[in-house]
Amino acid sequence: MLTQGEDVEVQALRKRGWSYVAIGRHINCDWRTVKAYLEGREPGARRRTEPDPLALFVPYLKARFADDPHVWASALLDEVGGLGYALSYPSFVRQLRAAGLRPHCEACDGVASRDTIEIAHPPGEEIQWDWFERRRAPWGGIGYVLLGTLPHSGRSRGVIAPSMDQPHLIEAMDGVLRRLGGTARRWRVDRMATVIVPGSADVQASFAPVAKHHAAVVVPCPPRRGNRKGSVEAAVRFATGRWWRTLAADSPEAAQLSLDRFWSTTGDARLRSPSRIEDPPADGSRPRWPTVGELAEAEPLLGLAAPFPATIEESGPVDHQASVAFRGNRYSVPPGLAGVTMTLRQRLGTDTVDVVSPAGVVLVTHRLGSPGAGMMVRTPAHREALEKVILGQFTTKRPCDRKENRPPGADALAERAKLLGAEGAEPSVDLNNMAEIIRLAFPSTTDVSGGEVSA
Repeated sequence: MLTQGEDVEVQALRKRGWSYVAIGRHINCDWRTVKAYLEGREPGARRRTEPDPLALFVPYLKARFADDPHVWASALLDEVGGLGYALSYPSFVRQLRAAGLRPHCEACDGVASRDTIEIAHPPGEEIQWDWFERRRAPWGGIGYVLLGTLPHSGRSRGVIAPSMDQPHLIEAMDGVLRRLGGTARRWRVDRMATVIVPGSADVQASFAPVAKHHAAVVVPCPPRRGNRKGSVEAAVRFATGRWWRTLAADSPEAAQLSLDRFWSTTGDARLRSPSRIEDPPADGSRPRWPTVGELAEAEPLLGLAAPFPATIEESGPVDHQASVAFRGNRYSVPPGLAGVTMTLRQRLGTDTVDVVSPAGVVLVTHRLGSPGAGMMVRTPAHREALEKVILGQFTTKRPCDRKENRPPGADALAERAKLLGAEGAEPSVDLNNMAEIIRLAFPSTTDVSGGEVSA
């Protein structure tokens, strides 16, 4: 068998007038082989010396694939095996793939092999939303990041949330829009259950007021049309590879600062195609490549209303300082509740946070601190009560002597006797009985009067 390079050399030498024998001697092969390749044998492929074992069954297999394009190869092997096919399953699958008998199913292959075209996105017309979650976040647990992308300019912004429920989605959307400086006229979303009713293209009744609040139209992606939301999908891949993989943050608040810095610097510095500029240079020179930031600054966006009044709830335990953590700060509770799990409730658009007991009682309402500021927000009443508890635990007594002898006292001995019963009674001696025993044991005893014995 000759390789492609050897076949090229053979063709060139033959055109120069070399004979078959000379060419064969030059490339170290038989002259008959040279003659066969010059007459049309395909280079890089060995000539089959035996008939194709699958050729006899090709019409049957085509008919079976017409019946069911997804029929398993193992099932087909059982069928053709009964018809006389004698090779193994790996050989059968290899021959099926080489022959290309299985038909293409457009509905099942998705967008993998479809032709694509760039979709026109007028400035300020659309913003695309998408979640991405990553396990084993640097601060522990799972990191949920909501990205919003303007497809015309490519500008993206993101917000890290503790979960993907609807209140946190609304809060994250508001944060993204304020980082973008406005909202587009249409919100393109995938089929998120918190926005779109599953199995339909209708907006959730609980999410409709949010869109009305921002005067935006919610447009769901059609089923199995992932390319329709390609801008934010590309932003997810870009953020995952350039930001998440190198992130070093010990808290969600630190990660949020890193994400904001990444999108405002690296993200906005990316170059876009000059085709996005409507007017090319009049002198015919090479057009300048604009950056994402330049295109985004010229993109008209609608103004933002006040945050939609959704209610955010998060839970956390009370620590030994009688405080609960929330968004990078700690908020006080009355003393004596260490270890109890409290619910912290905040309504978007307000500057307060409620601490709610497990029974649903609002224990205290605090002023909301800046996220990630590390503040300890404590009311004067909580401070005074905690100081009384701490001061009440102090004592002026001297420390105990760890080496002093302290045998069991009378109370302990009495309790010990109760537990032991008759075995715990103190031993006693009758002196008269003892004197009688001594007199009998020693007959020569002269005097035992007065309780004293003498010989």
